[in-house]
Amino acid sequence: MSFRFRLFLSFSLLWLLFLVGALYLAGRGVEKALRGHLEATLLEDAKRAAEAYRKGQTGTLLTTGGVYLHLYAEDGVPLLLTREDHRLPQEALRGVGETPKASWQKGFAAALARTPLGLLALTQDTASIELALSALRQALLEAFFLLFPLGVLLVYLTARLAASPLERAAREIAGRSPERLDPVPLRLPKDEFGRMVEAVNGLLMALKEAKEKEQAFLAEASHELRTPLTVLLGHLDRLGRNPLDREALATARTTAERMRRLVEDLLALARGEAERTLNPHIVDLKALAEEAAKEYGVAFQGEALEVLGDPDRLLQMLRNLIANGVRAAGKEGVEVRLLREGPYALLAVEDRGPGIPQDLLPHLFQRFARGPGGGTGLGLAIAQAIARAHGGEILVESRPGRTVFRVRLPLLAWEEEEA
Repeated sequence: MSFRFRLFLSFSLLWLLFLVGALYLAGRGVEKALRGHLEATLLEDAKRAAEAYRKGQTGTLLTTGGVYLHLYAEDGVPLLLTREDHRLPQEALRGVGETPKASWQKGFAAALARTPLGLLALTQDTASIELALSALRQALLEAFFLLFPLGVLLVYLTARLAASPLERAAREIAGRSPERLDPVPLRLPKDEFGRMVEAVNGLLMALKEAKEKEQAFLAEASHELRTPLTVLLGHLDRLGRNPLDREALATARTTAERMRRLVEDLLALARGEAERTLNPHIVDLKALAEEAAKEYGVAFQGEALEVLGDPDRLLQMLRNLIANGVRAAGKEGVEVRLLREGPYALLAVEDRGPGIPQDLLPHLFQRFARGPGGGTGLGLAIAQAIARAHGGEILVESRPGRTVFRVRLPLLAWEEEEA
């Protein structure tokens, strides 16, 4: 059962209930008005007649047309009965006082009052009222059979118009798939339907972004693993030519271990894990920075400083930062510096590239944030995660022609005391 049909059915039922209720109340209102007018007229005539009888004006009839006068004894025996079919039962004559009261019987209405001569009763036929009410009921029935289909037609058109945007949105959403995640091209008012389409569009955009991030993650994982795989294959080739080459075997084993750690890092980053398992050593930060700078062929200067950390991960962090600078400015435009800054070791990677757009800086260390220098935006996120796992942080400042990444890492306790 479609939404449009449910809407049509609901409003048709409401229209039916409204129409029946309105016609019923209209009929009851007219009936009450007619009966009330007749009753008021009879009561007024009975009051006038009773006063005339009390004043001794028994020969004067003060009634309106179509009204019949009757007189009953106290025990209910008729003394004067002008119409036999208007005879009142004993129950109707009980409790009659000087103030007139009304009584409705089959085919006529009566007004009764007590007089010195007995119980006075004025009656009038209700056939005219019944005839009018019958004609009214016929008219109301005809009105129902005319208005109900017309109302149902209007309800159908309204339901179709109201459900049309939702049906279009449903068709558009049904056409979406993992290969087609573009937003639903519908512009609707800011009502429930409009907010629903906006929410669906937001979800589609989130899914599209997640898919792009997944593809970027796979590309970055391939990029991160390519270098150690190349090194590993080179040493395996050496071992193939000389199986007794222990140096090549040791280097291959070290490279394989680094690859394992790198894969674990990528998995941890993909899962959003903030805590990382480190293998802490006392690290000669100067030697580590020199190694990374030499690997990429960039300039280095600095003083000997030691920190407590995981050398493999710190080297990975430096490689990511230097690789980012080399992509932006080339080897000649990158410089690595190491110096002391209070209780911290400050590693600075500076490049003379085009700079980072200001709107990208607040999101630079988020996963998959990509700048104009290329890359997939995962290297800086990994570097920031490694720095924070060591109790440090990476800060960046950039303008056209100069970009500096500063890594602050806590020095060892004796390094701080010497300072």
